Amino acid sequence: MNIPYLEIIEFIHSIYTERPVPLHRPLFIGNEKKYLSDCIDSNFVSSAGENVAKFESLISHYTGAKYAIATVNGTAALHISLILAGVSRGDDVITQALTFVATCNAINYCSANPVFIDVDIDTMGMSPKALQIFLENNAVKRDGDVINKVTGNRISACVPMHSFGMPCRIREISKICGEWGIPLIEDAAESLGSSYENKHTGTFGLFGTLSFNGNKIITTGGGGMILTDNPALALKAKHLTTTAKLPHIFEFIHDEIGYNYRLPNLNAVLGCAQMEKIDLFIESKKNIYDHYKNFFLERNIRFFAPHEGVSWNYWLNTLVLNSREEKEYLLEKSNEMGVMTRPVWLLMNNLNMFKFCQHDGLINSTWLADRVVNLPSSVPI
Repeated sequence: MNIPYLEIIEFIHSIYTERPVPLHRPLFIGNEKKYLSDCIDSNFVSSAGENVAKFESLISHYTGAKYAIATVNGTAALHISLILAGVSRGDDVITQALTFVATCNAINYCSANPVFIDVDIDTMGMSPKALQIFLENNAVKRDGDVINKVTGNRISACVPMHSFGMPCRIREISKICGEWGIPLIEDAAESLGSSYENKHTGTFGLFGTLSFNGNKIITTGGGGMILTDNPALALKAKHLTTTAKLPHIFEFIHDEIGYNYRLPNLNAVLGCAQMEKIDLFIESKKNIYDHYKNFFLERNIRFFAPHEGVSWNYWLNTLVLNSREEKEYLLEKSNEMGVMTRPVWLLMNNLNMFKFCQHDGLINSTWLADRVVNLPSSVPI
């Protein structure tokens, strides 16, 4: 193998002192302990605490979304967004096969069917060109709906994903969805701090969703967020995620099927403290990216880099190698030596539960899945 894995591992060890070297671990260097202690002392540790609203306000201000609704995780945020967008049993939802399984799980929770569209090589996110071609060849407008001519199902939403925090060409996708009348929901789980043409990811569509899992740019341990500019949908999202309970001083009245999806106050205080450091985290991760980029450019190894119009949060640093064999070799050798490199996710159409889903051939997605290796990308201690 031509891949200089020993040089790569030695270089990663020069950045990180931890052994083994994690892919991406959280960093608590601010007010997390103080805020947690204050929260415990207040006795308001569940979703009724004031820090949930404070965290929502911080995210709303940071992203530019008019409303932010905190949830227990990013999957729950996607699930509620799909429901409120009108996704129903038997519908088709356009998404990408190169994504984390949560995207497709949320679609399945609605008893809907993922339809997989290819990605662009340089973003690893949904390709607007592939989306346009798919719709022109497979969809028709009928009685106010968009119908998939192949399945006969209504196409009720489009869910592109910003892979590894890198914005896809979301403005172009938004334009296509608008022309067809298909609700756009952005899976921005990994892209807090990223923007496309000076607009934050998650704010281009009807909804956007974020994740605050332990490996994200900031963390609440577990947690997610729904972003929207629609006041009625924001109010409905908060209602549904709070078990659809009507306000009352003592009665328990629920007016529809709801979900116990609200973020606890205990988690929200972590988010409030983490948001105080997000600019520092992104600046530090940009420095790591620059070190990696220079190292791999000198060795003529392809390194995933921002495309035009993008501001990136540098969540994960990514190699695109020459072959599946090189990818597997580097993964095996690095993990044997305590460096947690990881491949891209197994394409969703290769999982048993989604193997019969319609797709467009996924040429770029397959090419990337054969070559991508993610490198350790934590903020150094």
